[in-house]
Amino acid sequence: MNKIRIPEKGQSHDAILEQMNHFRENDADWRGGRTWSLVYSLGDGHTAFLKEAHGRFFSENALNPLAFKSLKRFESEVVRMTADMLHGDDNVVGTMTAGGTESCMLAVKTYRDMARAKRPWLRKPEMIAPESVHVAFEKGAHYFDVKLTRVPVDANYRVDPEAVRKRVNRNTILIIGSAPSYPYGVVDPIPALGEVAQQAGLPLHVDGCLGGFMLPFVEKLGYALPPFDFRVPGVTSMSADVHKYGYSAKGASVVLYRNMDYLKHQFFVYTDWSGGIYI
Repeated sequence: MNKIRIPEKGQSHDAILEQMNHFRENDADWRGGRTWSLVYSLGDGHTAFLKEAHGRFFSENALNPLAFKSLKRFESEVVRMTADMLHGDDNVVGTMTAGGTESCMLAVKTYRDMARAKRPWLRKPEMIAPESVHVAFEKGAHYFDVKLTRVPVDANYRVDPEAVRKRVNRNTILIIGSAPSYPYGVVDPIPALGEVAQQAGLPLHVDGCLGGFMLPFVEKLGYALPPFDFRVPGVTSMSADVHKYGYSAKGASVVLYRNMDYLKHQFFVYTDWSGGIYI
C-alpha cells in the first residue's frame, strides 16, 4: 500500500468534492431506513436549515465564551430548556458536549472526582450498571480507572434493583440506569433505582442519550410511562443527546446535574499557565 502524504500540488475544490463523493459510494444508504441508530433526519428542509445555522458559526471557537458570547448563550439556553423538559428545577445545571459518549464519560469523571473529595481514603472506585448499559460507560471506566460492575437484566431486559442493591459496597461511587437501554429499547426501573441510591447514599445517573429527547414527547402523546427523569428522588444527573431525537447537527449532547454541588466536580481548572486561565 502506498504511503499517504500531503500532496505536493493541491487540487481544485470540484476535484476534491468529486473524490469525496466517490469515497462514499460504498457507505450505508441511511435514507433506506436501515441505519436508525446512526442517522436522525427530519428531511431535506430541516437539514438545509441545520447547515445554514452551523455555517454561520463555522469558525468561532466556543473554548472562549468571553470572545464569543453568542455561543455561550446558545449553550446556556439549550441546557436550560433540556433541564426543563426533563423536569429539573432551577437548580439543575449542566453543559453541552460533543456527543453521548462524552456526556457519559464526563459523568463518570465527575462522580470519581466527587468521591475523591469526600472519601480521600478511596483507592479503587466502583460503579454499578445494567449489563445493557451503553458501552460508553466501559470507556469511561477505562479512562478514569473506575471498576464497572455489570448487573444482569431480567426477562424483560430491565435491571433488577435488588441485584443492584446487593452489589453496593464501600467502594461504590455511582449507580447507573438507562432510559431506554440502547440494545433493547426498554427503560430501567428508575424509581426503584432511585430508592436504592438514596438508601445507599449514592448518586444515580440516568443515561437518556437515546430517550432524553423522545420519552417526554411519548408522554405528551398520552402514553403512561414510569418517571425516568429529575422527578425521581435520587436521580442526580442525566445525559441526553440533542443530535438524536433533538434533531440537531452532530455532535451535540447535554449532561445535566441536579445542582452545582455535582457539576463543579466535572470541571478542570488551571490558573498557573502562562497563557492564562484554562477551564
